[in-house]
Amino acid sequence: MIDVVEAIRSYNAKRDPERLQRKYTAMRHDPFTFLRGTCHLFYAQLPAAKVLAKAPPTWVCGDLHLENMGSYKGDNRLVYFDLNDFDEAALAPCSWELIRLLTSVHIAASSLSLSRDQASQLCRHFLNAYVGALRNGKARWIERDTATGMVGDLLGSLRGRLRPHFLDSRTERKGKVRKLRLDGRRALPVTDKQRDKVTALVHKIGARQPDPSFYKVLDVARRIAGTGSLGVERYAILVEGKGSPDGNYLLDLKQAMPSSLTPHLNIAQPDWDTEAERVVSVQRRMQAISPAFLQAVTMGRKSYVLRGLQPTEDRVALTEWNGKLERLDGVLEAMGKLVAWSQLRSSGRQGSATTDELIAFGEKARWPKQLAQLGQESTKQVRRDWKTYCKAYDQGAFKV
Repeated sequence: MIDVVEAIRSYNAKRDPERLQRKYTAMRHDPFTFLRGTCHLFYAQLPAAKVLAKAPPTWVCGDLHLENMGSYKGDNRLVYFDLNDFDEAALAPCSWELIRLLTSVHIAASSLSLSRDQASQLCRHFLNAYVGALRNGKARWIERDTATGMVGDLLGSLRGRLRPHFLDSRTERKGKVRKLRLDGRRALPVTDKQRDKVTALVHKIGARQPDPSFYKVLDVARRIAGTGSLGVERYAILVEGKGSPDGNYLLDLKQAMPSSLTPHLNIAQPDWDTEAERVVSVQRRMQAISPAFLQAVTMGRKSYVLRGLQPTEDRVALTEWNGKLERLDGVLEAMGKLVAWSQLRSSGRQGSATTDELIAFGEKARWPKQLAQLGQESTKQVRRDWKTYCKAYDQGAFKV
């Protein structure tokens, strides 16, 4: 029996107190935010079932849920819709990725005004799309010209998002000089020591590039983003880019932590040089196209993932399904295909199942129904854990 309170406090120990308190407060708000913030707890309490233990090993992002897919601009300058968070990436049974997404659908049902039957239907559509794409055995992708439904609406809406407008939303401008906006919502101030070490790192990276002046640091802030990683060392960095004021670029630098999955896996993991190397390597092999500036770097004894912050990053507004379930069906269908394509794309790499093995798994008839039922069990467990958390939070157990 897991002590939920102790497990959460132990996992989040040594994080930045200011941002960690934000995480704890957000997790109190609803079960879905709690699910997002407790990936470690989810895998520690997976149901004991053959479909979870015996499924073929694949590369997984590890934290798949309804809000872990979105738009981004690839390093080829095209906009894609794909999985977009690989902090928990690991080699795991492919079913582990699926059950977390199924659980997130049921957990989010109340906030989306969905009945239990409607949530179950969405889960079936997700699994059917996953199985169909797996059986086809060919990895594809979703970009603006191939997207439909709510995903198409999202990618279409991004056409008018220009860099100056994005910069204006994140920075304050005085003449040709920009500074990051320390609004307490997306960014917080850094100490002089933090600013100096981040600036030195980016200068070192820039020195190896064809245009070092692109990486001239203009400002640094502690970044507030996500839920599970809140409190982990993370910075927003404003650099010169293609020239001030409107050619500036924003970068994200995030410390890479060990995957929450590995303590619960019986599958040997590769011996990565750093945690950031794991995150970046898996992201590159699972996504069709990598986002701009993506790379693993080290600063002192810690490793970090560096990537660009973009005006085209966004998620589907799921609450705007407007009572038409087919709109959400389309989103879940897209997600099912994307998961299958990411697993096919990374098949046969460092211990993952081959494409033929994944196709054979997709052709088996019994496991989708079994997995759907296990998703219901996991949903009940998450709700029980959230209630335990809420009680402890209200009693002051999570004051930082």
